Amino acid sequence: MEDVLRIGLALLIGGLLGLEREYRDKTAGFRTISLITVGAALFTMYSLRLGAESEDPVRIAAGIVSGVGFLGAGVILRHQGRIVGITTAATIWLAAALGMGIGSGNYFTTIVAAGAVLTVLWVFPVLEFRIDRARESNTYKIVAEMGASTRIELKSLLQEHDLDLFDEKVGKATNQQVLEWRVSGSHNSHEAFAASMLKVPAVLEFEY
Repeated sequence: MEDVLRIGLALLIGGLLGLEREYRDKTAGFRTISLITVGAALFTMYSLRLGAESEDPVRIAAGIVSGVGFLGAGVILRHQGRIVGITTAATIWLAAALGMGIGSGNYFTTIVAAGAVLTVLWVFPVLEFRIDRARESNTYKIVAEMGASTRIELKSLLQEHDLDLFDEKVGKATNQQVLEWRVSGSHNSHEAFAASMLKVPAVLEFEY
């Protein structure tokens, strides 16, 4: 009967983790995470029972870690110059750890850990979004008329909107200058700066 409890609890925890990944439309979703958690629980249960007859009772557990590492590596991809899938890989790794915890009978610790993982997956993105909005970095490409006065005016607008310029490249075209600026500040400050540039006659076009 306890085996059924362990499998059911592993399925529940894996399902909750997988639900979050499925909701965000990630590669490893509801079914995958659930299967990983249940599988890890089963392998751990078997390893404990076979351990009495084996000289190396942790071999199956080590195999779980290796197999999960292979699955995790498969969901990490490079997309448009960015690395994606790291959080999903970490979720797979933790799903296996939670399954091993249930399989070994460490219910309390595993449930507390599952609560912590779910908090990270559901609550932390909200905090992360707010932090990013409070201090985000954008690259501006500005095409303007020639003249140092234009750059001086634009830099004064940066200061006015509490934005920091931390990288600058200046190029030239026919009777034009092309500025590429890396600027950091709040989301609202970026929007206000962009609106202000629309009022500068010397600015011909810009994007960010």
